Amino acid sequence: MGVESEVNTSSDAAPYGGKSAFTQMEHNIVAGYLITAGVISLTSNIVVLMMFVKFRELRTATNFIIINLAFTDIGVAGIGYPMSAASDIHGSWKFGYTGCQIYAALNIFFGMASIGLLTVVAIDRYLTICRPDIGQKMTVRSYNILILAAWLNAVFWSSMPIVGWAGYAPDPTGATCTINWRQNDASFISYTMTVIAVNFLLPLTVMFYCYYNVSVTVKRYKASNCLDSINIDWSDQMDVTKMSIVMIVMFLVAWSPYSLVCLWASFGDPKTIPAPMAIIAPLFAKSSTFYNPCIYVIANKKFRRAIVGMIQCQTRQRVNISTQVPMTTSQQPLTQ
Repeated sequence: MGVESEVNTSSDAAPYGGKSAFTQMEHNIVAGYLITAGVISLTSNIVVLMMFVKFRELRTATNFIIINLAFTDIGVAGIGYPMSAASDIHGSWKFGYTGCQIYAALNIFFGMASIGLLTVVAIDRYLTICRPDIGQKMTVRSYNILILAAWLNAVFWSSMPIVGWAGYAPDPTGATCTINWRQNDASFISYTMTVIAVNFLLPLTVMFYCYYNVSVTVKRYKASNCLDSINIDWSDQMDVTKMSIVMIVMFLVAWSPYSLVCLWASFGDPKTIPAPMAIIAPLFAKSSTFYNPCIYVIANKKFRRAIVGMIQCQTRQRVNISTQVPMTTSQQPLTQ
């Protein structure tokens, strides 16, 4: 109760259930965006999961990471979007203090799980292409451990504001909840700086290292004309790698404005942050939930064949999405 009272009476945060300074028309526009994005995201990500269920060839260790990413997108679209849209239609946050904590924690949880899983994808690409001696020794259990680590890391950091390190509160619109960046005390600053270092800069460093070495390795193989001697389906590996890089770039585009807002609040005056940025930054961060499935289909020919087969209601036997080239561990079906 003490925490709730402190947050509710803070002049820096919109009160729970109170009307914000934004017009109802602005709230309705945001609600319309959230409803549209939520429907698209849920539909597209469910289709992705259905592809994995229908086509056994897609159920590889690498693609299992993609399945987990789809679940993070479904989590945001199925839980976060409806609560935020309902509050925008209402004109203010309508789920109280407890609902605010749950909503904000889940959004941070799924966001951090996403970047953790994208880091796992980068590590997989590096081991498969640059260090096949190690990559071929990777088992399904090895991948499960990496994926579990990404989820547990997200659990830790999303729960910290609930137990007192920083905090969750309504944002300036009053219709959604996030990290209380408008109360930039020592707790908020230390939490924000640590999260950015551990869950933004460190993953980016790992991804850059992995994909830089992937690029160098690919160029070396091409220069020596020895691609045919490598025991992997090179075309498929390039598809997966390109898809992974595009996903990471788009993730950075989506989350950078929100990170900028947090940094601005940490080192500047939160009250000087423009209202449009305060509204758009969290919405932009959630946008990855509906463009990821598009990336899967556009950048990966196996996904394209599978989605075409599903649209045309073809049987699994009539859709050729596999190859006859020997596969590494990351390409082997999980059931093997």
